[in-house]
Amino acid sequence: MGTRDFRLLWWANATDGIGSQASGAVLPLLLLHLGHSPRTVGLIAGVSTAVGLLLGPLVAVAADRGARKRVMLASSLLAALAMGALSLALLLGTPPLALILTAVLVERFATACFEAAARGTVALLVPGPGQGRAVSRLAAADQGALITGPALGGLLYQASRALPFLADALSYVVGALCVRAVRADLSAPGPSPAADTGTGPADTGPADTGPATGPATGPATGAARPRPPARRGGRLLREGAAGLRLVRSSPLLRLVLVWGTTVNLVVVMLYYEAVFTLQRGGHGGATLGGVLTASGAAGLAGALAAPRVVGRFGAPRIVPGVTWALVPLAALLATVTGAWAYGLLFALVCLAMPLASVVLQAGALAATAPALQARTGAVLATATVGAAALAPVLAGVLTDRFATGAPALACGAALALLAVHTSRRPVRGALAGTATA
Repeated sequence: MGTRDFRLLWWANATDGIGSQASGAVLPLLLLHLGHSPRTVGLIAGVSTAVGLLLGPLVAVAADRGARKRVMLASSLLAALAMGALSLALLLGTPPLALILTAVLVERFATACFEAAARGTVALLVPGPGQGRAVSRLAAADQGALITGPALGGLLYQASRALPFLADALSYVVGALCVRAVRADLSAPGPSPAADTGTGPADTGPADTGPATGPATGPATGAARPRPPARRGGRLLREGAAGLRLVRSSPLLRLVLVWGTTVNLVVVMLYYEAVFTLQRGGHGGATLGGVLTASGAAGLAGALAAPRVVGRFGAPRIVPGVTWALVPLAALLATVTGAWAYGLLFALVCLAMPLASVVLQAGALAATAPALQARTGAVLATATVGAAALAPVLAGVLTDRFATGAPALACGAALALLAVHTSRRPVRGALAGTATA
């Protein structure tokens, strides 16, 4: 059952990724063609991404309590409605900016809920020794979506600007059907007090998460005195913060947080620089789709090669080495304007990145108890989503105020600082023993 259900999860992830990449690749072009500035494009992308920042941890509590599958289904259907409405509006004419923004925000809201609920499914469907390879295959699906999604979006956009968004809506429907077909119980085991704190053994004092072990008596009569009910809001906040406490207490999870946040910021900024650079050079959606397809193919190769490469060289060498390799690649992107040169350098970035990201994701999965998978993942995702929300805004502002190469120079500086951090002995020690099975 686990193999079948993981395949369904893989197909849901792959289909959703293709649709999201198809629409996401052309959304900046649509806004630019409607006469909006790069700063406006970046602001819209940033605001839509930021919607999930506060929702993830709260939805993660519901997922860890057992509502994971229901949230995934409802979120997929809501996203399908949002993208379907946008495609219909584009077929009927030129929709106002407010309508486009509303559809994008609703889709981002639904996607954030789906992602929060989906965290931890690998730990529930795949035995421990195979989780590293499962993470690698999911990463390969994401990279594969970068191959087919942007190319598909560019071609569909050339035929009709509504078609990429219609394809995205259909992909959400397919994803919902795959999730619906999963037979395994996606409810994580109930958290123990130790799991909720993420720091050590259970407290010996009274808990508010279950019935008392013995009657509490009053001072005079000895009669049973009922325990005051726990405040629901405070309990929800404590449960939501359990993932944050675990990340703070784990050196490996802290490294995953810092590395993932910085690299996600860099990749999204470089993507939007590619959009602005190619658009100013007179290139259309097909060219942009080709550049992103090449980068997706490189990322797919990196994700598939990650288990073997990490098994040979070890995580303490791979993570710092990959980070240092990304520094000159990002800096060189500031010097090129042609589609071929930009596509080659961006592909090299996407080739190297999964070698480190896959092993870090697998390490985070192994370091987290099943009952805390969604909440811990929500903490990590909140940071990376925040970086993704900030990246388009920074790219647009730097492009408007300086030049198209300014975002790449900023990315090179950020990567250099990250490379120095990953080369420190305590950080390399945290990576010791981490491997991709």
